[in-house]
Amino acid sequence: MPETQSPSGAAPRRTLYPPREPFRQQVMDMPGGHRVYVEECGIRNGQPVIVLHGGPGGGCSPGMRRFFDPTHYRAVLFDQRGCGRSTPHASVENNTTWDLVEDIERIRRALGIRKWIVFGGSWGATLALVYAQTHPERVEALVLRGIFTMTRSELDWFYGGGAGTFWPEQWRAFAHMVPKAERGDLIGAYHQRLFGDDVAEQTRFARAWAGWESALAVLAPTGPRGLPSGAYARAFARLENHYFINDGFLDADGKIHRDMPVLQDIPGYIVQGRYDMVCPPATAQRVHEAWPGSRMTMVPDAGHALSEPGISEELVGTMDRLRDSARAARLRRHLG
Repeated sequence: MPETQSPSGAAPRRTLYPPREPFRQQVMDMPGGHRVYVEECGIRNGQPVIVLHGGPGGGCSPGMRRFFDPTHYRAVLFDQRGCGRSTPHASVENNTTWDLVEDIERIRRALGIRKWIVFGGSWGATLALVYAQTHPERVEALVLRGIFTMTRSELDWFYGGGAGTFWPEQWRAFAHMVPKAERGDLIGAYHQRLFGDDVAEQTRFARAWAGWESALAVLAPTGPRGLPSGAYARAFARLENHYFINDGFLDADGKIHRDMPVLQDIPGYIVQGRYDMVCPPATAQRVHEAWPGSRMTMVPDAGHALSEPGISEELVGTMDRLRDSARAARLRRHLG
């Protein structure tokens, strides 16, 4: 049976590792005219882990390097097609879930890695699950945060008014960007503006799209949260909208849930914020219940963001425990 855990409680507090620079950075040419930024951190012969950022379109940040013990892990981070340091920026051409799955495989082969831990949150959890269901033989374990499975009900929750019942002021600002007659399909209405010919209008709607998600990401913001920069917002909003209007390019609504039996032999570690308004806990619970090899930690007083203290602590703790298990297994092999 799946195992549900409480947070660390009285255990020593796990903190992020100190900031560090990658030991290798490169740009890889991918099919379809994309060039993808890839970096490696930690030690060259360390236990491999691939980090999948959110969005789609969020890009990696230096803070994502800090979840992994640099004396043990070889952490691989990359900016998915069209965002971050990958080019062409904000491009949706040849940019689908399946392109990203195969990009992950191209990176793995190029780096000479046989299997790795897959670490991702939000859209990164979606991509991690699809990748693992497609290439289960390449996955050592899955470490997931704030699970999103690209179902119509999840999109309806966030873009159809469900989340807006808890954040009515922010919802009104987001929904009232378009005429009343179009508010029944905000993904479609925003799509028209985000992919129109007027770049200024694209940017204005992109900032509103990104601002709506940003407003709900953190349970207790420590300061004012302004709108994201135009360049970041444009890539983030165009890519998210492109994926969402195409239902993630999956072959059926609920595809990830349908294919959960593929993961039966892969360990899974789910970290979920109790008050996640972007990716509500019901989805994580559903995945957990369908996955016998999974453990789920429900973090109280936490929302969606990777930066939430309780979320960060549990993720660092999970990676440290996987490190300790790998070291113990290596010692047992050495002792015969």
